[in-house]
Amino acid sequence: MELERAQKIAEGVVGGLEQYCQQIKVAGSIRRKKPQVNDIDLVLVPRDRDALDRRLMQLGKLKMSGMKIARVEMDSIPLDIYFATPETWATLLLIRTGSVQNNIRLATLAKKRGWRLAASGDGLFNERGGEDCW
Repeated sequence: MELERAQKIAEGVVGGLEQYCQQIKVAGSIRRKKPQVNDIDLVLVPRDRDALDRRLMQLGKLKMSGMKIARVEMDSIPLDIYFATPETWATLLLIRTGSVQNNIRLATLAKKRGWRLAASGDGLFNERGGEDCW
């Protein structure tokens, strides 16, 4: 799907979910402004998870709904939702914005410093001492 069309759909989805969220942002290839988009990635901090899940079911077929991710098969494009907490928000948005190559680069830089970048968005961890770095 072309970027402009995906952006419009994503904006509509965000508008429909905002009231159920403390924070919500488009991530992935739309945020990176790739010309072609295969899905919509959202990172959000839920305000009312039950109400949010009910709203997600209205968007399309709920393929998966777990503690960290939900996947909705909408008519036009797949929707992946990543659930953050206020503490994991920034890191999860960074990771889910990508790209894969950028995430590999960040993980490699962290590893060189003895840290580990958690894909869950939980932050950076010192592999040698175990304490949080960030």
